Amino acid sequence: MKALQFLGDSRYAVSELPTPTIEDDEVLLAARSVGICHSDVDLLQGRYIIPFSFPVIPGHEWSAEVVATGRKVTRFAPGDRVVGECVIGQEHFGFSISGAAAELFVAKEGWLHQLPDDLTWTQGALVEPFSCGYYATVRADNLDASDTAVVLGAGPIGLGVVAAAAARGVRVIVAEPDPTRAALAQSLGAELTLDPTAPDVGEQLDEMTGGRRADVVFEASGKPAAMAAALDLAGFRARLVYIGIDVGGSAPAALGQIQSKELQVRGIIGSPGVWPQTLRFLARSGVDLSPLVTSSYDLASAGEAVEAVLQDRSQVKVHITSSATP
Repeated sequence: MKALQFLGDSRYAVSELPTPTIEDDEVLLAARSVGICHSDVDLLQGRYIIPFSFPVIPGHEWSAEVVATGRKVTRFAPGDRVVGECVIGQEHFGFSISGAAAELFVAKEGWLHQLPDDLTWTQGALVEPFSCGYYATVRADNLDASDTAVVLGAGPIGLGVVAAAAARGVRVIVAEPDPTRAALAQSLGAELTLDPTAPDVGEQLDEMTGGRRADVVFEASGKPAAMAAALDLAGFRARLVYIGIDVGGSAPAALGQIQSKELQVRGIIGSPGVWPQTLRFLARSGVDLSPLVTSSYDLASAGEAVEAVLQDRSQVKVHITSSATP
């Protein structure tokens, strides 16, 4: 079978590997659509937040069809359409455990969820990044149509926040310097956009909110300067949710605003415990994230997909697709 392998030192290849076998509690899956994430770039370049070793098959954002099940598996059968979680205890699927960027791969039954019939393979492979944005809205405490939210950054996670918040009736303002991504945010429900690099960004927000500023700020860029600016854009008693990840960066911040504005500040990682809720939300809300996918490549051309992510800054989400059957 074909599989994309990361080999170390920024090297990768589409390799021919043996068909995997399954244990009694495992499921053999045929990949249908697999997203490439910035975390995959970190992995390719030899850095990640937990230990791992090369070679490794990436792929933690995926949808797949069940091919076979172990004798102890009771929740799934061949032909079922599934998605799967990537944080497995201390292990991360697609990082410390080889992932889904292969014609066939293996997962434990407990990692998997049925993909609702109304969602396509492409939409299924967007569940993982969307679950992070959706979880941010859950952690914003009683987020509803009375709130004005500012989302800093319109990458895939920030765009997921936009879609989830707008579907809750929230008035969403996106701070994003790239006009194409800002337009994409508006197509997903953002009412207004700001250029966060403008010197008068705070004044623009005051004009949009009648001086009240944001009830909720979602920091989704992972840039230290934006993390600091979130405090400035927050209104009195605002809730701040930090989603973007930066390890070791720094920027000057007016921390006294946490007290003077009585701010609630919360950091989150991933989307623990909300996958069933996320899938129900997607199935019932009608949110369609497929416009985030700006390029698709078949598995045989997975190297081109990796290069698109590395070289083309206009890409939002690149997918690798497969229709292989055993």
